[in-house]
Amino acid sequence: MMILRAFLVGGSLCLIGQILIDRTKLTPARILVGYVVAGVVLGAFGIYQKLVDFAGAGASVPLSGFGNLLAEGIRKGVAEHGVLGLLTGGLTSASAGITAAMLFALLSAVFFRAKDK
Repeated sequence: MMILRAFLVGGSLCLIGQILIDRTKLTPARILVGYVVAGVVLGAFGIYQKLVDFAGAGASVPLSGFGNLLAEGIRKGVAEHGVLGLLTGGLTSASAGITAAMLFALLSAVFFRAKDK
C-alpha cells in the first residue's frame, strides 16, 4: 500500500509540474524553484512532514522534499548553534545528497562522452 501512496503523491507532483509547463509561460527552472520554495514553506509549518509520513519516497524524493530537508536542517541548526545554524543547517542536512549528485555527475563525465547534436 505504501508503494501505491508513493506513486500517487509523486505522480501528482509530476502532473502539477507538467500542467504548469504546458499551460503557463513559466520556465522549467522557475517551476523547479517554486517546488523547492513550496517544500520549504510547507516544511516550516510542519505540513510537509505529514505528507512524507503518508507517502514516503513519493514526497521526500521530489524537489519539494529537498526544500523540506533544507527547512528541517535550518530548524535543527538554529536550535543547536543559534544564528550560525541559520547559515549552516540547510547544507549540513542536505550534504549527503549534494555529495552523491556531484560524485555521480563526475563519474558520468569520466565514463561517458558527450555528443554534439
